[in-house]
Amino acid sequence: MSDHHTYKKVELVGSSTSSIEDAINNALAEASKSIRHLEWFEITETRGHIADGAVAHYQVCLLYTSPSPRDKRQS
Repeated sequence: MSDHHTYKKVELVGSSTSSIEDAINNALAEASKSIRHLEWFEITETRGHIADGAVAHYQVCLLYTSPSPRDKRQS
């Protein structure tokens, strides 16, 4: 077994009309449909769309981190 680990990072963007937290959860839910072994995420950007002087959409850019397929076979 190796003394080091390799991870894969995937960038996704989640959005919501309700909150930043919902935008994160929407991105996680969508990613979990096609990416296995999601373990960590990092928020790299947060932004919003303004309409009529109020927030219309929250948008969050996330990096998802998961072990590489090789590391999963060794564990």
